[in-house]
Amino acid sequence: MGDLTGENSGIVIPPNNGAKLAVDEYNATNPKVKLEIKDYDSQGKADQATSLITTAITSDKITALIGPAFSGESKAIGGILEQSKIPSVSPSATNPGLAANGWTYWHRVVANDNDQGPGIANFLIKAKTPKKAYVLSDDQEYSVGLADAFEKTFKEGGVATERDKFSKDASDYSSTVSKVKSANPDVITYGGYYAQAGRLLKQLRDGGVTATFATGDGSLDPQLVTGAGPAAAEGAVIGCPCKFGSDVADLKDFATKYKAKYNVDPAIYSTEGYDAATAIINAVKAGNTTGETINAYLKTIDFKGLSKEIKFKDNGEPVTGSIFVYQVVGGTIKLLGASTDAKLGG
Repeated sequence: MGDLTGENSGIVIPPNNGAKLAVDEYNATNPKVKLEIKDYDSQGKADQATSLITTAITSDKITALIGPAFSGESKAIGGILEQSKIPSVSPSATNPGLAANGWTYWHRVVANDNDQGPGIANFLIKAKTPKKAYVLSDDQEYSVGLADAFEKTFKEGGVATERDKFSKDASDYSSTVSKVKSANPDVITYGGYYAQAGRLLKQLRDGGVTATFATGDGSLDPQLVTGAGPAAAEGAVIGCPCKFGSDVADLKDFATKYKAKYNVDPAIYSTEGYDAATAIINAVKAGNTTGETINAYLKTIDFKGLSKEIKFKDNGEPVTGSIFVYQVVGGTIKLLGASTDAKLGG
């Protein structure tokens, strides 16, 4: 479940592809119990996710869910999944509050924004030694959560911080641009998705704001560059609790298989989608075919995934998770490395 055709589908199609690749490989072994994947295109909207999950549970009789992809829709349906005893594993929902709901059927394979936000902000503090930061967000669950983490980390690091928020449906950010320009910050961080980030970055640059722009995993897509324009996007920093790339040594085999199947290179959360599916596959391999028994198995799971060690804490959080930093260089998003030791280009 996730945004498969909406404005931020570029974040969800890769993990969807990764999950399907894992299931296809499993089914090709001719197992006793085969798996079928059904897509639920929520377009990232909480109300659509709520409607779709009712159909998925009552009519389609799903056994487990990979997703939801985004935090807002995850919050909207987590209680329904819990009541219905349907285990879920999200490859990409990062809002910290999701782990605080007491859900026992909910899991994710990515670090949350309480790790991502500080990882990105601390990287900027180390790389740019800023005196002033401006933190921006729209009004979506994910965006606000990531911005909160940015702001807290900057303030703890002694960086003077100002903040502004706008509607996710806004197209004119002139008011925000004026506030940022007047503040004259050294760095700008935005918690949000690439559909908004591209427009925002273009308007900031058009408005004469030249400070380093950084954002999180929701904007780690080439459409950030096309949305802002290559010139405006150049040098933008994107952090993510994910690692991908056809030139990454331990992912080359996956990259080859992925490209052979989909005719594109792996992208954001493609490995996490594969790992989320593999967690459920391993439960089925062990003889578990109901939501309750699959969920019980997920509590004990521990294997080396493509993205990281896949093992869950009692609250569904992953035991391990690193934050990686990417940068737009020459119109292309390049991996710089882990946030703790990456070097800023440009």
